[in-house]
Amino acid sequence: PHHTPPPPPLPPTTTMASCAALAAFAPAAAALGAGASRRRANLGASSKRVGVVVVKAHGHGHGGMEAAGGGAPASTATAGHGHGHGGGARRPGENKGFVEEMRFIAMKMHTPQQAKEGEKKAEPIPEQQPMKQWSPTKEGYLKFLVESRVMYQAMEEIMLSGSSPMYASFVDTGLERTAPLAKDIAWFEETYGMTAPTAEGAGLEYAAFLKDLSVTNPPEFICHFYNVYFAHSAGGKMIGRKVSEMLLNGKELEFYKWERGLDDSLTHVKSKLNEAAEGWSREEKDRCLEETGKSFKLSGQLLRLLA
Repeated sequence: PHHTPPPPPLPPTTTMASCAALAAFAPAAAALGAGASRRRANLGASSKRVGVVVVKAHGHGHGGMEAAGGGAPASTATAGHGHGHGGGARRPGENKGFVEEMRFIAMKMHTPQQAKEGEKKAEPIPEQQPMKQWSPTKEGYLKFLVESRVMYQAMEEIMLSGSSPMYASFVDTGLERTAPLAKDIAWFEETYGMTAPTAEGAGLEYAAFLKDLSVTNPPEFICHFYNVYFAHSAGGKMIGRKVSEMLLNGKELEFYKWERGLDDSLTHVKSKLNEAAEGWSREEKDRCLEETGKSFKLSGQLLRLLA
């Protein structure tokens, strides 16, 4: 199986969002994009719909662009005419599998400072500020772990629920995080004499959102599954290391360890994701891609507990 090369060193102005951008460069990691998505119950978040730009190439592949849908363009698709390059419009990365389509969308939705393909304007929110400006606390870190655990637990319960036939492929993948998070929370309590708070914030809200979405629209739910697990395996690790250096004397938490071999697990899950998407219509795939922005927003609310 393909092994993901180590990520490049973090620059001095590394931010939470730029860590996610670095994750997108790794073949087996998904960056958390900031695109558009639809309104969800109890979240009250307004957003723009991600437009899909279709490039129609005539002759030798040179052509104009037609924008379908409103908002900032999130992806491009080419349709060649003449010389045997014909057929319908295709999305970038489509010939490599749907996971590559998701990665492409994420890259476009980053800022130019985060990724060379980025087109998004930076926002003045905590998780996009340089890490040297963060003021993390042990209390905030423990809260982050507690809220993360309830979200990951929801993910694992959804895959076991059988509410969609494809979920069975994502049970016991080796990427599960609930058990490692439980160990880290216990370590915090024992080491620092702290009492873990009750999950009642961003993680609990995300968990409820995912449980509903997993039943009403499995392809859109898969967008969150992919972004959460793959980004944590790359950008999340870098964030964890930096915060640990600030607060825990460099202690590596279990949250950032994978017993079975991370590369093999990522490769296996990537294959299963591509297989699942082969059974979707083009509309279902596009709706999944459009969910990238919501995934970034909800994950960002969790990361904000560290800043």
